[in-house]
Amino acid sequence: MKRRSHFLILDRTIISQKVKEAFSSVLPITAIVLFLCFTIVPLDNGLLLSFIVGALLVSVGMGLFTLGADTAMTPIGEYVGTSVMRTKKIWIIVPVCFIVGVLITISEPDLQVLASQLTKTMNSWTLILSVGVGVGVFLVIAFLRIVLKVKLSYLLIFSYAVVFILSSFVPDAFIPLAFDSGGVTTGPMSVPFIIAIGTGVAAMRSDKSAETDGFGLTALCSIGPIIAVMILGIIFKPTSIDTGAETINIVDNSKDLLYVFLVAIPHYFKEVAIALLPIVAFFFIFQLLGTKLSRHNVDRILIGVIYTYLGLVLFLTGVNVGFLPVGSYLGEAIGKLSYNWIIVPIGMLIGYFVVAAEPAVHVLTKQVYEITSGAIPKKALRFSLMIGVAVSVGLAMLRILFDIPIMYFLIPGYLIALILTFIVPDMFTAIAFDSGGVASGAMTASFLMPLALGICSSVGMNVATQGFGVVAMVAMTPLITIQILGLIFKIKKAKIKQKITELNVVEEIIE
Repeated sequence: MKRRSHFLILDRTIISQKVKEAFSSVLPITAIVLFLCFTIVPLDNGLLLSFIVGALLVSVGMGLFTLGADTAMTPIGEYVGTSVMRTKKIWIIVPVCFIVGVLITISEPDLQVLASQLTKTMNSWTLILSVGVGVGVFLVIAFLRIVLKVKLSYLLIFSYAVVFILSSFVPDAFIPLAFDSGGVTTGPMSVPFIIAIGTGVAAMRSDKSAETDGFGLTALCSIGPIIAVMILGIIFKPTSIDTGAETINIVDNSKDLLYVFLVAIPHYFKEVAIALLPIVAFFFIFQLLGTKLSRHNVDRILIGVIYTYLGLVLFLTGVNVGFLPVGSYLGEAIGKLSYNWIIVPIGMLIGYFVVAAEPAVHVLTKQVYEITSGAIPKKALRFSLMIGVAVSVGLAMLRILFDIPIMYFLIPGYLIALILTFIVPDMFTAIAFDSGGVASGAMTASFLMPLALGICSSVGMNVATQGFGVVAMVAMTPLITIQILGLIFKIKKAKIKQKITELNVVEEIIE
């Protein structure tokens, strides 16, 4: 009992640290929005207060979530991965991977946000289940790649070749949606679990490339939904996509403000519970059938699940009630300005800071830092991601203003990324393609996507072809920037080796 209470006390100190880190991540984007509200796009008091309360909930929620991911989601993923691999039976590994992939995708909050935008076009569960099957299939492929030691770059080239060939048969209205589906799939619920499973599976191997092969699962799981939704588009052949009008809550006083958030919280309590239950159930099934963890470790994981649960509830409430309506309003208001081109630099600035507020980004940078023993610093990885997302959001806004087809950006972007796979170290390729899925998470789906849809509707562009696609752009550019980081790393390493060789030669001459 003493040990458990000590653990809880220890976590209270860690919680404050995690919340401070989260607050520092959310503060810049909050400051940008407040600056816009007090200058070019004034908000009414109710909407402004909702945004401020939402920012506070996002900060606390992200702090609790990252603590929960460290103490529960990552250990569960590694435990499931190693337990499955110990069986060494393909007939067990394949169905387990598929089921895990489908369940964690169906529960992904980001996907629910995207599906909610399409209620006028199709049943949201049609999209969600299609995406879930796509992730399930590609999670199986990702597992088999690790087991069979297939080079990631070869599989990525083949998979994206299939994607771009399929795109020529898909209606134009469905292409941006398909690429957005790949981005929103890998969010705060699935990323810690998928990455940890990959790490757990790779740990069962003892060869040199095992650590590298632990990454790449998120990258492959982002491709499955793109193909699945493209096939859905070929079957349904929609000519247009109608989005539901964004509801902005009218808040006249503090009592109304409290009511808006209190009404939303029970919904997210239920939504997050549905998301977490399958994962917890899987954990206990493996506890019964596989190697049992100690009571202390089980207690630690269960407490971590509680932190994850509370963190995601607060995070999603803050994002959807506070951030999403403001994003939509800002987009519509800026689009109506005579100088609406200002959305390009504003979008880039928001994109630069929004990635720092993504919970899944913190999970990835931490695991990369630990697995590489600090060889890839967190700051360098995060800065590369922030630059990539800033560029992608700027391009997405230009695309809306000038009515440029999304494939004009995606084809050359992915071509550059795939060419770089032959130049940079394999580790950076795997991390880069994982980063693409991680960067396009809850904040992108709930703030940048409404911002883009708002601008699109106000400037009179086609919402289907131009409004959607910002998530896809955010998922693409980190593939290039992280690999460029890998190229710099490779060049620096070569220079260090050259200096060491020269010093050795000098020493030999002196002797």
